[in-house]
Amino acid sequence: MNFQQLRSVREAVRSGFNLTDVARTLHTSQPGVSRQIRELEEELGLEIFVRAGKRLTGLTPPGTTLLPIVERLLLEAANLQRAGQDFRASGEGRLSIAATHSQARYALPQVVRDFRALFPQVTLHLHQGSPRQVAEMLLSGEADIGVATEALAGYGELVTLPCYRWSHSIVVPPGHPLLDLPEPPTLRQLARFPIITYELGYTGRAHIDEAFAREGLQADVVLTAMDADVIKTYVELDMGVGIVASIALDAERDRHLRMIDARHLFEVNLTRLGLRRGSWLRGYAYRFIETFVPTLTREAVDEALRSER
Repeated sequence: MNFQQLRSVREAVRSGFNLTDVARTLHTSQPGVSRQIRELEEELGLEIFVRAGKRLTGLTPPGTTLLPIVERLLLEAANLQRAGQDFRASGEGRLSIAATHSQARYALPQVVRDFRALFPQVTLHLHQGSPRQVAEMLLSGEADIGVATEALAGYGELVTLPCYRWSHSIVVPPGHPLLDLPEPPTLRQLARFPIITYELGYTGRAHIDEAFAREGLQADVVLTAMDADVIKTYVELDMGVGIVASIALDAERDRHLRMIDARHLFEVNLTRLGLRRGSWLRGYAYRFIETFVPTLTREAVDEALRSER
């Protein structure tokens, strides 16, 4: 049994059983991948994959049972490599961060700047995606650390740690009727206007929809986007009332807009940091986490990584 056989099995599942894609990922040939899988099956004395002719079409029941073991073995092999690198060169290497657009644009810039000053020899890779994509990058090993508000807590293979709480704000052009109200606007008053906000699954959108649903109201959402800057652009064009994360607002940068605190309307959101359970973190990864969330010390992170599901 060897690691190339295990990688062939893992990548076959990840690629949807397309051996051409597996060969490309592992920088080998398709017959080579088939041979690695077949040799492992012969050594184990069972078939891991269901076949239709020469094509793989799925996992057999034993294959389904064995896949998590294969994943763990490869994870521990990667951990062993990282541990060796950590002892050889603690201030050099690479760190991959996966984050949603809002986190990458508004929450992480100062953290990245401070981290780069501390570890100039570490190459930092910042990937952006939806909350689900952030989780998938963590699970596949493409990312070491993930930051998102939605989705991360729904994966048992991930350890999630609280980062910070935030609320939404309403943004409108100067002179908008909502600015003339004697009291903060109600949901019913807000529902009278076309609304521009985040796409489903992004930046607390679920809490916005839930708030209107609880009041029996139907929000007139005329435009959605992943990016708060896009939302604000269309609000400036007077196409509707914007609902964005408060962290996405800056009085100087957004001087052509007016802001109304909406924490009384929508539930407060919690941004989480995600790590793959059982993974080895380089020393500088702990420093990145603590730079982002000072309460998440190395001891606190290690305790979470050791905890049971």
